[in-house]
Amino acid sequence: PGQQKRSKSNMVCGQRETVIDGRSHLMGRLASVVAKQLLIGQTVVIVRCEEINISGSIFRNKVRMSSFMRKRMNTNPARGPFHERAPSKVFFRTVRGMVPHKTKRGDSALQRLKVFEGVPHPYDKVKRVVVPEALKILRSKPDRKFTRLGDLSTLFGWQHDDLIQRLENKRKVVSAERFQKRKEAKARLGRAKQIVSQSKNAYNQVLSASGF
Repeated sequence: PGQQKRSKSNMVCGQRETVIDGRSHLMGRLASVVAKQLLIGQTVVIVRCEEINISGSIFRNKVRMSSFMRKRMNTNPARGPFHERAPSKVFFRTVRGMVPHKTKRGDSALQRLKVFEGVPHPYDKVKRVVVPEALKILRSKPDRKFTRLGDLSTLFGWQHDDLIQRLENKRKVVSAERFQKRKEAKARLGRAKQIVSQSKNAYNQVLSASGF
């Protein structure tokens, strides 16, 4: 709680580093926004990549992913192409396809992109933003089927979904405690300011009665 802030993509530019919470974003739409920001010089960090959504049912996306996984070099598959299973790597490759990564400009742009499963340190204490034009709830009809990227990666060999969920549950508990402490400190500061203001008014009345 208290860690997310809505932000439009045209307002992201100009900040030193933008941390985006990937939860409930559509992968293609989010990747296009991120690619544009990278190419204009922005540093972007994507956390919770396992919670990114893909439009379409799990069966449809499983068939498409299976076809993608079969693409390889016939004579020597060890030479590639290489298919990553981790959600962060899948999203990174999606962004790479929208960037001229074989040029110096595109390569330097990709170096400004960081992707993570979960919310690792120090980004657990940093304000995270969302991209409204990529949110599923705003860009997809309520009855449309969708696939969680973490579930799709698990079907193809990614083995850390349970671990990430356990770490996320611990992080949310710590984050809630930290937010409650910050809320109480803000309330104490407000009460202190009110007391100081009341005492200041009393002194001002005495000074005004004395002709000052």
